[in-house]
Amino acid sequence: MNFTTLQKEFFEQLIEPFTCEALFDQLIDMVYFVKNSLGQYILVNQALVIRCGFQSKKDLIGKRPDEVYPEPLGCEYRKQDEELLREGKPILNQLELQIAPTLSLGWCLTTKVPLHGPGGRVVGLAGVSRDLQVQNKKSEEFQKIAESVSYIKKYYHESLIVEDLADMAGMSLYQYEQRMQKIFNITAGQFIQKTRMEAALWKLRETDEPIIDISLNCGYADQSAFSRQFKKTIGISPAQYRYVVNKR
Repeated sequence: MNFTTLQKEFFEQLIEPFTCEALFDQLIDMVYFVKNSLGQYILVNQALVIRCGFQSKKDLIGKRPDEVYPEPLGCEYRKQDEELLREGKPILNQLELQIAPTLSLGWCLTTKVPLHGPGGRVVGLAGVSRDLQVQNKKSEEFQKIAESVSYIKKYYHESLIVEDLADMAGMSLYQYEQRMQKIFNITAGQFIQKTRMEAALWKLRETDEPIIDISLNCGYADQSAFSRQFKKTIGISPAQYRYVVNKR
């Protein structure tokens, strides 16, 4: 018996479709959702309800992101869903800064996959966003890469090569990447991206520095490259983010 037949026979025994909702309700550090072909929430876990500041799941079901999140965040999140539903291309372990409707911030790794119906037609999507949890920085594991991490945080505005950071830690590239993944749950490249983006967010929020200057001072080749990465990571443009935070 092949695995497809085995799975089919098992799921046919279930009284109702297995949605994983009850399991994901027990995870407070991971958001889980399923949306239909219109981008409306069909299933959510309790963590998403709390993060969005609602009282119950009923407050989310049937709504799209632009009906949950403030402008312009909601529209951009909706566009991301619509692109996935149209093209069927998954988003895998994308580092994002989630901005909740309350405007609280939190780094996470987001994965969204298309759900297919008869004939391969995309009929919806499912996704998870896992909060980044960092191990104790006093641990022996962290101490071995502490110098390189400090270097990234100090010189994020310069060109950083992961191989050089690994040498600084006295490790092979593979060992260094494994250690970064174990401690920060992201790759060394994503850690550099996160550090640069945090600096840019602070400058956009706390200063009147022109965006082109922020781009160059945060390690990006030009404003265009910065804006593309910013929108991919945050969901909106640098100018839109500055507008949103100044409205608070």
